[in-house]
Amino acid sequence: MQQPTFTIAAGLEIPRLGFGTFLLDGDDAYRSVRTALETGYRHVDTAQGYRNEAEVGRALADSEVDRDDVFVTTKLTPSHAAAPEVRRSTEESLRQLGVDRVDLLLLHWPAEHVAPLEETLEAMSAVRDDGLTRAIGVSNFPSAMLRRAYELAPIVTDQVEHHPFLAVGPIERVLEDHGGFLTAYSPIAKGEVLADPTLNEVGDAHGVSAIQVTLRWMLQRPAVVAIPKSRTEERIRANFDVFGFELTEQEMARIDGVDRGYRIVDPDGGPDWD
Repeated sequence: MQQPTFTIAAGLEIPRLGFGTFLLDGDDAYRSVRTALETGYRHVDTAQGYRNEAEVGRALADSEVDRDDVFVTTKLTPSHAAAPEVRRSTEESLRQLGVDRVDLLLLHWPAEHVAPLEETLEAMSAVRDDGLTRAIGVSNFPSAMLRRAYELAPIVTDQVEHHPFLAVGPIERVLEDHGGFLTAYSPIAKGEVLADPTLNEVGDAHGVSAIQVTLRWMLQRPAVVAIPKSRTEERIRANFDVFGFELTEQEMARIDGVDRGYRIVDPDGGPDWD
């Protein structure tokens, strides 16, 4: 099934509905990624910190889908932010994934307690120039930090928590100013969208679930990539079944109004959010 993409650069497009793998490990990670690829996902998101790159790589290798048809993202752990570790850990990620390059390499969290941002992004740019990744970006950067990152390197995205209950307007505006895109993790708020009356009312009007409404809402915005995660085959397939209906402008506005600044992921030592 054809799905919308966002153009990162000449010859490089990212499918806007990806498959997240956070908290998937072992056989669960392998089976889930295999199911996602069979369903039609062509974008898989992992990270060094998820400790499942080997299982993701095995699923890619065993799938009938050609490797070049799958957009693969991984992320550097903050402890690998110093220049030598950027390269060493990226090379190790490629070995774990069984690929000669990834499509997108992100810095998972701000890490200036480990190395200056300038050093990290310079090293990430170098591994991109050497062909280990096709693009670079950041994750969990608030808008001021994101703006600074754009001054230092040709990043393409900021991967942050985003769902109907948590708007990220300041981050989106920085991305828009630089031609980048937002990658939304926890896009269905760990399933909490299922209890929202507005999302359910909109879903009922289309014969779909509140989760499907949420993902469709993201896909109808111009520069948002969503990476829902599930370990069950039924939900993996349902999350991908969002291309057969379209939300009206009024419905989009209603969903915009669900925002209440509700953040799920906010660890000790994390950044100061807008």
